[in-house]
Amino acid sequence: MTHPLGGVHVSDLPVSAAVREHYRASGIEGLYPPQAAAVEAGITEGENVVAAIPTASGKTLIAELAMLTADGPALYAVPLRALAREKYESFADLPGVSVGISTGDFDSPDEELGGEDIVVATAEKVDSAIRNGASWVENLACVVVDEVHLLGRERRGPTLEVTLATLQRRAPGVQIVALSATVDNPGDVASWLDAELVESTWRPVSLRTGVYDGDDVRFDDGSTLDVDVGDVGPNQERDTEATASLVADAIGGGGQCLAFVRSRREAESLAARLAEAELAPDAAAAGDLAEEIRGVDGTATGRRLAAAVESGVGFHHAGLVDEHRALVESAFRDRELGVICATPTLAAGVNVPARRVVVRDLERYTGEEMSKLPVLEVHQMCGRAGRPHLDPYGEAVLVGDERTADDLWDRYVDAGPEAVESQLAAREALRTHVLSVVASGFADSTASVLELLDATFFAHQSPDVDLSGLLATVAGELAEMELLDVGEDADGVASVDADPGSEDGDATATDSDALAATALGETVSRQYVRPETGARLIEGIRTIEEMADDDVTALTALGVVCATPDMRGTYLGNRERADVYRYASRHAAEFTTAPEEADDFEAWLCAVKLARLVFEWSEGASIEALVDRYRVGPGDVESHVERVVWLLGAGDALAETLGADVDVFGRVRRRLAESVDDAPGDEIGRQPR
Repeated sequence: MTHPLGGVHVSDLPVSAAVREHYRASGIEGLYPPQAAAVEAGITEGENVVAAIPTASGKTLIAELAMLTADGPALYAVPLRALAREKYESFADLPGVSVGISTGDFDSPDEELGGEDIVVATAEKVDSAIRNGASWVENLACVVVDEVHLLGRERRGPTLEVTLATLQRRAPGVQIVALSATVDNPGDVASWLDAELVESTWRPVSLRTGVYDGDDVRFDDGSTLDVDVGDVGPNQERDTEATASLVADAIGGGGQCLAFVRSRREAESLAARLAEAELAPDAAAAGDLAEEIRGVDGTATGRRLAAAVESGVGFHHAGLVDEHRALVESAFRDRELGVICATPTLAAGVNVPARRVVVRDLERYTGEEMSKLPVLEVHQMCGRAGRPHLDPYGEAVLVGDERTADDLWDRYVDAGPEAVESQLAAREALRTHVLSVVASGFADSTASVLELLDATFFAHQSPDVDLSGLLATVAGELAEMELLDVGEDADGVASVDADPGSEDGDATATDSDALAATALGETVSRQYVRPETGARLIEGIRTIEEMADDDVTALTALGVVCATPDMRGTYLGNRERADVYRYASRHAAEFTTAPEEADDFEAWLCAVKLARLVFEWSEGASIEALVDRYRVGPGDVESHVERVVWLLGAGDALAETLGADVDVFGRVRRRLAESVDDAPGDEIGRQPR
């Protein structure tokens, strides 16, 4: 941009001369209207601000202005590790600014980050740092939360919500800046955070959204686009052929394209179909990229990706190893690929804009049935259309037919996105975070826990909810898990920060009011596992103590951790069931749970499958062999091993807390950690001043 569309010049900004020159060198002479509105709202003066603005309208600069003008260290919280790395690299280019990143090691406070001007971290890492007594969080002057609409996500939302509420009390006066996609109720979020709301639909590149109805595309600006699909053969699907035509048209016009589908298999299948045409903007660069991809691993997935890339087509999903995903993203940004076929995860914050976005699949399988995609999720995909300074416009096309086109138009084009709704009411989430605030020493009574809960987004949205009743239920459940002492069992717990019933705000907890984490509860919280996982690990440790020494093997420890709620499950094919059951029967003496004792037989089989997979990895099996044998993606093996290492560490710590003569968790963890170049999750780095 060469002129101040928002009326604010770079020279007007209260940042260092070096930073102003950095912006000018990047082509920024003035601010976009939403950026200027954020400045007017006090972003550079320490004011809380919620910016609900479209993709590519300048959220990163808003964040930088807040952090660079803060009177102390700043935190940039993101939902994904890939996004953390991207933002770390971006902020590290700022002159005179030291930047640190932390996305793993959940049992570490990372105190070395206290010397950084900016810390980039996932919300989960910030939460774990608080639990482990990190002093640097109390010195924060500014907290920027990216993708704050994720408050509405079942898993991530409660962590983000409680972390924000805690930070505001751990670091009094901290500036909160929340960045969001356009949502239905940004005012609710702003009201909760006592923040100024900056809401805008302005984009640097105009976006038109339309629906393909089987003949052509009708856009929301009144224009149309002819789509020549041609004859569809007996083994072809019309929506796929329409997608192929839309992709080829965009690339033929000098643009790039993102095509979104519902699943990994569909992403690879569509990529193979598109690779039948030559879509590489630079054939030589595509060939070099294919060789680089082949060099990462020898899996069939890697070979399929390399073959597609040679034709200028990439695919992107969670089954790829991190290096493959990074190569595809980088190549697309460098215009070495014409199109990426992706699952919706690509739209969740990673910076890969394109001239045209095609959303082929607008339903996905939930595990029980096919369901419509949320409007917000589709809007985020569509928002990737239009590259600033590169495209004259952006286009988003939803693929339908004569039967579905009107419904797609009403549901996704005309309708606004859903409201953000707190997910903290879920008992599982409440158990986790009640234990956390008590174990960290932040609360020591029902009154002080209620004070924190009353400051959450959940309480803000549901003022009539009986928080005390919910807390009593959750505290009782934690006590049954041996993680929390309640009332008379919590002797020695004294003061609460503020008792609304006292005149001076200072009070002493009564015996019935007192809460204290047990030694086991403190360990569970520090290790950053859910209470349910902690209880499962404790049960497993006690069973191992009773087992014959010869029966306690690596498979024993792996079986315990793979059966915990924190271990993500895996798909179990019909042909696998019998084989997995036979394997479990052969090794029955090594497992702590027999099939007839399992609460959920299907989940038990999946845990055995995962334990077997990771055991074979530890024994030297190649990733290629594991991918082929267990019908998983190479990225799945990578993530499974990482999670198992983390949970084995928790098991080892709990065994020590129990005083149990059980060292198998530590032994297996060390063995696995030696099987990879670095211990999984160890991603702490810094940029020197």
